[in-house]
Amino acid sequence: MEGHGYAGARAFQLRLDVRSGVPVYRQLMDQVLASIASGVLQPGDRLPTVRQVAVDLAINPNTVVRAYKELEIRGTLTTQQGTGTFISTRPVAMDEVERQRRLSVIVADAAARAGAGGFTLDELIERLGEMRAELGSGGVR
Repeated sequence: MEGHGYAGARAFQLRLDVRSGVPVYRQLMDQVLASIASGVLQPGDRLPTVRQVAVDLAINPNTVVRAYKELEIRGTLTTQQGTGTFISTRPVAMDEVERQRRLSVIVADAAARAGAGGFTLDELIERLGEMRAELGSGGVR
């Protein structure tokens, strides 16, 4: 999305994984949220237009609209008619339901990737246990 005048444009790029089993609109939402959490996108940054995302990813514009609307309902994005869609400048608190949903997405993605790589779920769980021991019971927070 480089050169479109979007803040964070160099580092922010939406991608799809058609093999993940995660609906496309959820993938878009999760990527925007992850980019905000990692600091790639900052409050006030402008996102690519619905049309630009749809063209770049070869998807239906309604899918992008759905993702942007969901994020707007949650207070993550704001849309200003004629100007664009922006990362909200007001902080958004993540409730426990959303937190658990995000964790489920991460776990499902890890299981799918492990399976695609020829690993069993038991091998994945065993490796996670090893990582937990290496990092301590506090995890990676």
